[in-house]
Amino acid sequence: MYKFKKITLQTKILGLISTLILIIIFLLASIFAYLQSVDTRNQVEQLALQTAKTISLMPELREAIEKNNLETNFRPIAEQVKDQVHAANIMIENRKEIIYSHVSPNKVGTMSSDHTNYHALLFGGSNIFEVERTEGSVIIGKVPIIADYGDYTRVIGTVSVEFLEKDIYQNLINRIKTIVVASTIVFVLGIIGGIFLTKSIRKDTLGLEPHEISSLFRERSAILLSIKEGIIALNQEGFITLVNHSAESMLHLLEDGIKGKHIHKVIPNLEIDEVLQMGKTIHNVEVKINDKMYIFNLIPIFEDEHVVGVVSSFRDKTELKKLIETISEVRDYSEGLRAQTHEYANKLYLLSGLLQLKRYQDAFDFIQKESNIHQHQNQILFNQIHDANVQAILLGKLGKASEKKILFEIDPDSYVEPLPNHIEVTDIITIIGNLIDNAFEAVIHQNEKKVTFSISSIGNDIIIEVADSGKGVSKDLIDSLFTLGYSSKGENRGYGLFNVKRIVEALNGTIEVSNEKNGGAIFTVYLPKKFKE
Repeated sequence: MYKFKKITLQTKILGLISTLILIIIFLLASIFAYLQSVDTRNQVEQLALQTAKTISLMPELREAIEKNNLETNFRPIAEQVKDQVHAANIMIENRKEIIYSHVSPNKVGTMSSDHTNYHALLFGGSNIFEVERTEGSVIIGKVPIIADYGDYTRVIGTVSVEFLEKDIYQNLINRIKTIVVASTIVFVLGIIGGIFLTKSIRKDTLGLEPHEISSLFRERSAILLSIKEGIIALNQEGFITLVNHSAESMLHLLEDGIKGKHIHKVIPNLEIDEVLQMGKTIHNVEVKINDKMYIFNLIPIFEDEHVVGVVSSFRDKTELKKLIETISEVRDYSEGLRAQTHEYANKLYLLSGLLQLKRYQDAFDFIQKESNIHQHQNQILFNQIHDANVQAILLGKLGKASEKKILFEIDPDSYVEPLPNHIEVTDIITIIGNLIDNAFEAVIHQNEKKVTFSISSIGNDIIIEVADSGKGVSKDLIDSLFTLGYSSKGENRGYGLFNVKRIVEALNGTIEVSNEKNGGAIFTVYLPKKFKE
């Protein structure tokens, strides 16, 4: 099978064309030879019989027989007729079967040994016979010579026109030779046409063999499936020729439904004309589709210095931001751990100083106080919060709060089981991380720097609540908090709460904002435990 795949396309096509032409030529030649042999034989038989009848009706023949002067008066006529019809022999006999005319002069005047004469002499009938002689098979057309004597008629002899069967087939072979020559010309023309056909096909396939094309197709399919970016290929008129699964998933399109459609009908605001007409490559252009921002790269496809299509790759900008936020959260967690390490180092220095000063009771009281705090935090963090991702986030935020001198408390009533699978780690990092960070920024300049966190999974929802001791949120600004780009902290901000709301809504949840009576904001998130698509 492997060796067969290595046979070139040209060899396969030429082999197929040659075989088909040879089979067709053989079949046509065989049919023609058979029909010609049957037809030629029938024609020769009819020609022999008609020629014999024509000769038998000649008055010169009857007159020559009656005068017994056939050799002198009629032989030239017989020879002329024989040459005209290409007969092998014209034999004339009298009633006593004496040969009057023959192709061999030495047989003239001798007795005929032809056993077929009695049909014509006795019954006066015309017949066709095939007899075997030393020179081969002979087709004979035999006709009686009838003389009219007024009151009666009489058979006075016979006329036999003979054709050698080998002469008949020789003519047929000559015709077949002509067919073979014509067939050879057709065969050569077919081979030449096959060569041009294979060259044209190879040009269309860029010189690739079929097994190479199938291999490339399999590799292309595997590559398109493995690429997480969306891929859309267009022809030179802007119609879609290819869509990978990532593009279908990101744009919520049906792959079979958009193939063959113009790109402007699928993505109306994608500027593709400049790429198709001028062959210009465009990188990192932002396009809004279905309330999401995507980053497109448009690369023209050239063939013979002409644009024959465009390949467009794109990715979800929101996903990129999500990844950046995740990295940022990991960095914050790392910084939080660093802050905790720094804080504990300071506490160790304090204990070391107290012990050196022999203030043992103060050192003991300090250790007892820190132990109580950590036991309280660990009791809540590890015994009541059973999701490892939430634990990691809170540990990082505890360190960050300690470094910024913010009192960060976890509600003693907090309790949560491991989060459902549809809530991904990046989702919970974005929600909890942004809410706590916003609360830290809200209290950083306040006299009382306090932030409270609560999480509960009792009931059908997971409830996350973050409260701070800041100034609170004006009722006029509550509706604007979750708008993309809105922030009271300066430029290039305003993505945190926007992303929180986007993820919460994607998880079929809700988010509420309210103010404490004594100031400070409360953000409450409700996430259903069961996700409904």
